[in-house]
Amino acid sequence: MSKRQLISSEEDTDKGKVAKIGDTDHDENTAHNNMAVATPAKTGKRTDYLSWDEYFMAVAFLSAQRSKDPNSQVGACVVNPERKIVGIGYNGMPNGCSDDELPWARQAESNLETKYPYVCHAELNAILNKNAADIKGCSIYVALFPCNECTKLIIQAGIKEVIYYSDKYHDQPNCKASRRLLNMAKITYRQFKPRKCQIVIDFTSIDGFPLKQSLSVASP
Repeated sequence: MSKRQLISSEEDTDKGKVAKIGDTDHDENTAHNNMAVATPAKTGKRTDYLSWDEYFMAVAFLSAQRSKDPNSQVGACVVNPERKIVGIGYNGMPNGCSDDELPWARQAESNLETKYPYVCHAELNAILNKNAADIKGCSIYVALFPCNECTKLIIQAGIKEVIYYSDKYHDQPNCKASRRLLNMAKITYRQFKPRKCQIVIDFTSIDGFPLKQSLSVASP
């Protein structure tokens, strides 16, 4: 093959490559346009958005998913009067204390072999994790009605409202003590009543793809 024929052959090959790339771009643009036609942009205001209570309680429940506790995952979210989040926490072991070495059991022959002498509750962590100078006048959203120890912290921190989801320990002495303290301190507390039982987080929704796997925020 002569030198001129070789160059001509290479040029033809390169043209073929360019044509192939061009066809691919065209196909991708066509697919994108078809998707746009299939899912036209909405122009009206959404009506199924979260209320403020749903939003902040969902944040509390989502933070609970960080808990290592195998039996009870609890989260808390502190919100200031301007509806800005100023603290988030979940139940777990203190900083620097291995949650692999400390026990997670609810019952054992010795109290020292249960989680109770060691674990920090969600309310405590949310208050200590605050990103503001103080949290006086704030509200706290929490999955479980606070125990008496957390209630003391809530009062001392200056929090003025407690919004809780579950009150399953209502008749236990520590919760009775909590209500007594909250009433004396004139702190409002109310139970959150959701419009729906689940809020599904779909990471693929931002790209307009159908739901495949999702993270569902569930009760403790």
